[in-house]
Amino acid sequence: MTSASAPESWQATLAPFAKARTSRALFQIATSLLPYLLLSVTSYLTLGVSPLLTILLVIPTGAFLIRTFVVFHDCSHGALFPSRSANRRVGAFLGLFVLAPFVQWQHEHAIHHATSGDLDRRGAGDVPTLTVSEYNAKAWRGRLAYRLFRNPIVMFGFGPIFAMIIRPRLPKKSSRERMRNSVLVTDVVLAVAVAALCLTIGWSAFLIVWLPPALVAGSGGIWLFYVQHQFEDAYWESGDDWTYAEAALYGSSFLKLPKVLQFFTASIGLHHIHHLNAKIPNYNLQRAHDSNPIFSEVPTMSMVDGLRATRFKLWDERSGKLVTFAQARRAIAVTPKTAEIAPAGAGA
Repeated sequence: MTSASAPESWQATLAPFAKARTSRALFQIATSLLPYLLLSVTSYLTLGVSPLLTILLVIPTGAFLIRTFVVFHDCSHGALFPSRSANRRVGAFLGLFVLAPFVQWQHEHAIHHATSGDLDRRGAGDVPTLTVSEYNAKAWRGRLAYRLFRNPIVMFGFGPIFAMIIRPRLPKKSSRERMRNSVLVTDVVLAVAVAALCLTIGWSAFLIVWLPPALVAGSGGIWLFYVQHQFEDAYWESGDDWTYAEAALYGSSFLKLPKVLQFFTASIGLHHIHHLNAKIPNYNLQRAHDSNPIFSEVPTMSMVDGLRATRFKLWDERSGKLVTFAQARRAIAVTPKTAEIAPAGAGA
């Protein structure tokens, strides 16, 4: 791992890249939200021409929606525009298209950044992950529920419906008034907008045009978030052994995508840089990565590696790795009972 004094030098290296520019911010919106809206309108116009054309537009429309989400995400960090108010207002506006109440999402995501890779503070803004011992301590119903949740069909198929459409509509009881209001105002505006669109073009046309790209974007977004922190050698530590910098460098992957996919994901695959300094706008992440050779030492994943990473389900405290269910069973089979580790951390 790294030395305790290293974070200061990394912050100094990355500081020049944490400078937003209004012109670049507007360009980001012009190359994300505007194409998404244009393709959505085009999809509607193709309904009376050819269903095949409508289907062909689903993936590019969903891809631009993913890019729109990452731009929204930059606003939540105050990284897209130099102005704090501009980030807040544009973020709230973009949140309507990605169905995310800006203030609540911003709060939960900030917790994710502050606790990523910390075994003692799991569960806020991340993919729920159990240790092997925690999983084995659960009754069969709990193990079955966890297996179903971590099943790729459920996570990437049904997951977007819950994560994008259902969960953000419900304010948490423990939320502050400002966050509750963010949820309620977003819900009301969305309800009015959807009702107006359905009255204008019909509910069936609205669903055909909007839902498939939204599900594509949701599945792609969940996969991106998953592989950014869920890979075999990901960093997880407890208590005083956890450090923010090491969690960023070794618990956040560098997902090396083809240039066209890096464009549609707005370079969020350079996740180690983003976690080290969340104020760096997405359009500066690649240059920041290239600024210091040490960043080439971070966990690097190809798209194939990212697809394979969906096999890993549990954190094995003995090996210090994420493992599959089969690997966890084999490890238990060869480990004497006296050597078993008691459940630790949240989520047991």
